[in-house]
Amino acid sequence: MDLLDAAVTVRTWTTTLRIYPDRGAVQQERLRERELPMPKPKTLNPSESTRAMYGAELRHRRERAGLSQEELGAAMFVSGSFVGQLEAGVRRMQLEYAKSVDEILQTDGFFVRNLAAARQSPYRAHFADVVELEGVACTIKDWAPSSMPGLLQTPSYNRAVIRAYDPLVPEDVVEERISFRKARARIFDSPAPPLYWAILDEVIVRRQAGSAAVMAGQLLHVAGMIRGNRIIVQVLPISAGVHAGNAGIFKLMTFDDAPPMVYCQGSESGRLLDDPSVFARSALTYDLLGAAALSPDASLALIEQAAKEYKDADRTRSEDRDLA
Repeated sequence: MDLLDAAVTVRTWTTTLRIYPDRGAVQQERLRERELPMPKPKTLNPSESTRAMYGAELRHRRERAGLSQEELGAAMFVSGSFVGQLEAGVRRMQLEYAKSVDEILQTDGFFVRNLAAARQSPYRAHFADVVELEGVACTIKDWAPSSMPGLLQTPSYNRAVIRAYDPLVPEDVVEERISFRKARARIFDSPAPPLYWAILDEVIVRRQAGSAAVMAGQLLHVAGMIRGNRIIVQVLPISAGVHAGNAGIFKLMTFDDAPPMVYCQGSESGRLLDDPSVFARSALTYDLLGAAALSPDASLALIEQAAKEYKDADRTRSEDRDLA
């Protein structure tokens, strides 16, 4: 079945989404949830972290000035929901916004002085903003040419990837990285999770990371998320040959209250870009990859068949050990 014929087109202010009928109702409803009125501000816990304290102070200073989130946002040229995310510690403050807040609320440079502490993150500097934006994105589209996207990795698969990349990394560092990865995946459990779409090169499914049991578990995890209407996944078959995504890993993100962004990742660093022309080019690349990939249903069948083969291989190996 042709990809476009099988999809319902939904337009938002930032992008066009194609929602598949057999999995679309849940995803469309999640997008509608984002159009509901802003809920009442949640109770903040300043002792939770430096960022939480910073956000709570922002709310305190704003309320003392008699401004609503929308009014402060208008003065900062951002939305009221953006201010709410700063106050809740969901987003990290940027220098330009800290300067604006100090000027608007007349806080004698408090927010600029404490910016460095509030921006601390357990992630590498080039990736910290990406993790933050994943938490507030409306849609996330991942192109994965070499390993399973981080948001979909199981702890065992993640461990195997970390060990393959850096065999000498201390065990406590491995555990810390796995913990961070699990924390990122909590976006799927939020009241209004993003519409998540991934295109995987088939080599990810075929190249074993860790044991056969690890691979079976990883693929079954992805299949379960697909069948639970939580994500959309396509597999680009090896038979597709050379393709538009040879330049490397990238992630497209759109937002309710900000321009879309693209994250391009290298082996040791990455770039987060909001240039409209770069995003448009990357979006076209993603469309070309999607057109060359298997349909979501065919991709799910391939993933589940591969998981079965890994489970069978693990069972055979266990039986051979028992006979030895």
